Amino acid sequence: MTGSTRRMLRSPAVVITMTVLVWFIAAFLLWPNANLLIQTFFPDGRFTGRAVEKLLSSERAMTSLANSFLLAVALAVTVNAVGIFIVLVTEYFRIRGARVLWLGYATTFIYGGIVLAAGYKFIYGADGIVTKFLAGFFPEMDRSWFEGFFAVLAVMTFATTTNHMLFLGSAIRNVDYQTVEAARNLGASPWTILRRVVLPTLKPTIFAVTILSFLTGLGALSAPQVLGGQDFETITPMILTFANSTTSRDLAALLALVLGVATIAMLSVMTRLERGGTYHSVAKVAAPLQKQPIRHRGANIAVHAVAYVLFLVYVFPLALVVLYSFMDSAAISTGVLTLDRFTLDNYVRVLSQQSALKPFIVSIVYSALAAVISVGGLLFVTRLMVKYRGWLMSALEYLLHIPWILPAAMIALGLLITYDRPNPLVGGFVLSGTVVILLIAFVIVKVPFTLRMLKAAFSSVNGSMEEAAAIMGAGTLYTFRRILLPAVLPAAAAVAALNFNNLLDDYDTAVFLAHPLYQPLGLQIKANTDGGASVEAIGNTFVYTVLLMLVMGTVMYLVYGRLNRRRRSSPRLRRVPLQRVGGSAGTPNADMPGAAKVEDASEARVP
Repeated sequence: MTGSTRRMLRSPAVVITMTVLVWFIAAFLLWPNANLLIQTFFPDGRFTGRAVEKLLSSERAMTSLANSFLLAVALAVTVNAVGIFIVLVTEYFRIRGARVLWLGYATTFIYGGIVLAAGYKFIYGADGIVTKFLAGFFPEMDRSWFEGFFAVLAVMTFATTTNHMLFLGSAIRNVDYQTVEAARNLGASPWTILRRVVLPTLKPTIFAVTILSFLTGLGALSAPQVLGGQDFETITPMILTFANSTTSRDLAALLALVLGVATIAMLSVMTRLERGGTYHSVAKVAAPLQKQPIRHRGANIAVHAVAYVLFLVYVFPLALVVLYSFMDSAAISTGVLTLDRFTLDNYVRVLSQQSALKPFIVSIVYSALAAVISVGGLLFVTRLMVKYRGWLMSALEYLLHIPWILPAAMIALGLLITYDRPNPLVGGFVLSGTVVILLIAFVIVKVPFTLRMLKAAFSSVNGSMEEAAAIMGAGTLYTFRRILLPAVLPAAAAVAALNFNNLLDDYDTAVFLAHPLYQPLGLQIKANTDGGASVEAIGNTFVYTVLLMLVMGTVMYLVYGRLNRRRRSSPRLRRVPLQRVGGSAGTPNADMPGAAKVEDASEARVP
């Protein structure tokens, strides 16, 4: 045992925290997934390959596997194509109306998941608003035109560019402008500069978002289930189908394991590829990037045209959902959009009827509890990991990242199979079928993100404050409560808000574990997309979507808007004019590199 570990275990509070942490990891991260393996290959205590034989003999299951990998590969290509383009037109090229374009592309921050898939179906589906309008001019058209692989790929492409907006947009703003100007002085064309100078420095981020896009396609559930139709099924919907039957749970478990192995393999391959090159800038003093004009007239017109077409693609479904939330039932059923049909009946019905409002309240309660528990439970744990850097803490930290390398379907199925009978790890209680198991799953899936963000926040705290408190005789708990906690509380609140936002419309986890009497909003929205849903149910879904966007938009403003305003008003982070230095790329209105670095550091501390 190292000295750091021995010193750590002298504190009773630390021992209690470590005991609870080890129990949590064993009960909810290790044993359910290990039990999934046991139930698949050792159901009677002896090894059997029966599940593999059933999988190989099931044409439907094998087709779903092929479809998932097809979707994952295609999505990695299309999302990168669209995502890189929208980042370039909003951050790199000088495009008219770039701020408006950014707002349109950023709608995915508050409009995604099952809500977005349902919105596209209500607009472009067989009974959708646009389809009804087009059928009036083309009666012989195929009303199921927006269904299958194409529909799923299109929806998921435009729904998952959020990572590019967040990570690639931040990375391209940090590109050193001096390298761009040096390449131009050497005679390089704008296309060559973009291809040989700018994009190579973004490769680590592009690798990261490619991994996320691939894994999103591999584990997709809501879009294939809502828009895939009968001809395009993927792995996760098949897992859900098999999990609902006790005789097919071994197939569901095996499919979940395949999904997990594919996820781990993809992460390993992409990590190895990422390590194969050097992508960083070699400039000692970085100059902030300046937007580049597109000097070729034809190319400039084409880029502007594509940018605004994509803007319409992003905004049009959202605008129609908002407008039709104020239309009466007759207008929704016929696809009519006129002022005389304007009404607030849909909002009155949702906000006044308990049956309609209940899913929204259930989602808020689940999301709020999971956000508070995940952040509150990891605050002290993260502090210990930052302070004590032994092998024990490193091992526990790696184990807490398990939910990042396993798909949500596998985690949910492991919990469902493991705790459908009394288990000593949870005091002999049965968790499956209770309201608690979904809350546990929500906390589990948010542990890695919360841990990383809190660790960054604690790492940024000045260590001299804690040393001064120790010299003055303050104990560990007192120092944590009076000095460290106030320092990281803004970051912790931001992480809790983002967790709340992300879980509010969750469907992928809730569909496996939700209590029949307490259905979250995602399940209610999915039920309203099924054939035969009443016009009132569709109107309710429009209202749910608007309410979700209002809540998520408010949270995003509280996390980012107020934070950025506080940065701009802070003397320490205010940008300072840079004088021209030695004829280099600096301009009288450019920002001081040091100030930019301070601002970037503050952004790294608070997500």
